[in-house]
Amino acid sequence: MTRILGHNYIGGQRSALGEVRLQSLDAATGEALPGAFSQATAAEVDAAANAAASAFPVLRGLPAGRRAEFLDAIADELDALGDDFIATVCRETALPAGRILGERGRTSGQMRLFAKVLRRGDFHGARIDRALPDRQPLPRPDVRQCRIGVGPVAVFGASNFPLAFSTAGGDTASALAAGCPVVVKAHSGHMATAEWVADAIIRAADRTGMPAGVFNMIYGGGVGEWLVKHPAIQAVGFTGSLKGGNALSRLAAERPQPIPVFAEMSSINPVILLPGALQARSETIARELSASVTLGCGQFCTNPGLVLGLRSSAFSAFVEQFKAQMAGQPAQTMLNRGTLASYRKGLQQLHQHPGIRHLAGGEEVGNQARPQLFQADVSLLLSGDELLQEEVFGPATLVIEVEDQQQLAAAIRALRGQLTATLLGEPGELGECGWLSELLQEKVGRVLINGYPTGVEVCDAMVHGGPYPATSDSRGTSVGTLAIDRYMRPVCFQNYPDALLPPPLQSSNPLNLLRLVDGELTRACA
Repeated sequence: MTRILGHNYIGGQRSALGEVRLQSLDAATGEALPGAFSQATAAEVDAAANAAASAFPVLRGLPAGRRAEFLDAIADELDALGDDFIATVCRETALPAGRILGERGRTSGQMRLFAKVLRRGDFHGARIDRALPDRQPLPRPDVRQCRIGVGPVAVFGASNFPLAFSTAGGDTASALAAGCPVVVKAHSGHMATAEWVADAIIRAADRTGMPAGVFNMIYGGGVGEWLVKHPAIQAVGFTGSLKGGNALSRLAAERPQPIPVFAEMSSINPVILLPGALQARSETIARELSASVTLGCGQFCTNPGLVLGLRSSAFSAFVEQFKAQMAGQPAQTMLNRGTLASYRKGLQQLHQHPGIRHLAGGEEVGNQARPQLFQADVSLLLSGDELLQEEVFGPATLVIEVEDQQQLAAAIRALRGQLTATLLGEPGELGECGWLSELLQEKVGRVLINGYPTGVEVCDAMVHGGPYPATSDSRGTSVGTLAIDRYMRPVCFQNYPDALLPPPLQSSNPLNLLRLVDGELTRACA
């Protein structure tokens, strides 16, 4: 790609019907970057959704192996993007080149992982209960079940992961794997990056013979409402603020045909420090935890925003060590001016709260964010003070000391839903904390022991979700192969002639799937 066109992507074509032009900015300087982007009109949003709807029956009808080839081709195209692409992403996000290279590898890797899922075949969820004509008093019909894609999916790009959670991110990968065309709403913070990635997807679609409309992308503020309300859209994937996720959920629920919204929104990711761990390695924990809080300028969904510890001399010593570590962390440039403004607003609220003390962190000046550490009394958490549970998106965290295990349990029960919770402890004390693990499982989607929540492995077993407000639907995940479940639904076929059944359910098992047949898992014919 030699220059930015800034046109919307609709049904395999480029479109720029609107008069409003948007500008991408250098995240560090605020300087306007080359190229202007055409805000989508209502007619263009309608055309994009309809293009996806037209592509859906074709994409759904393709063998899973063909969709796998498409995902592999996207991965290859992403990996082939050169230095100009990396430079563009760095300028739009202020993220370093090493981070972008790693994120690109994660993005192409999750495409290949879903291609593997498609070739493996378990996503079909094939179940067969064969007819029992001699059963008394009533014969049993032949009943077979598998899963199909729900239809076109609206994907909202995220600000903090310009590749892995945006145009070709996990929502797009899992939707395409499920056989669902997508309409991506490009994030305003990295529109040029989105265009580079969209071009890569279109090249992959052309190479593998995918239907026009399998991938669409629109630019602009306010266009998301038109997209979510469009009758062709059957599900929504979103990563962003609690306010934004709630707004989309309301729009989707108020449609004549309500649709699911899978929104990943707000989490403070508590870290619980057990006494034995502090006695054994307090300085190490202070250093590692401060690194986790400030990693990527704190712009991670799993950033640890709350630290809980039992009252002791070891915990008091840790707080002093943690203060020193946080005070020594450098200021960093955030993703964009809006993110920096939101961070500073959150800090201001913490500074103004009479029950919260500021422990470490320099004064906010210039256009960079400084790491900050605060401390609050546990009574604020137990009394339901909402400010303690508000995510401050950036390199800030809050320390709370609890009196004993009973008060620790009460504090955990007072927490809202989270993406993660972390336990730092020694083997002996961890063995005595089964009750703590049980409590945390009720609150979070992922529990870590002796690790740090920043960094989400893309694999079959990963869960990146959790009870509200971490997500709008705790039954799903936006990372890992289980993410495909969000965009599929079961269909039952009763007394169907074998020739009319989809291949996963045909008696000869032409796909050689492991299927549930009459209550037994088998690859045998049915």
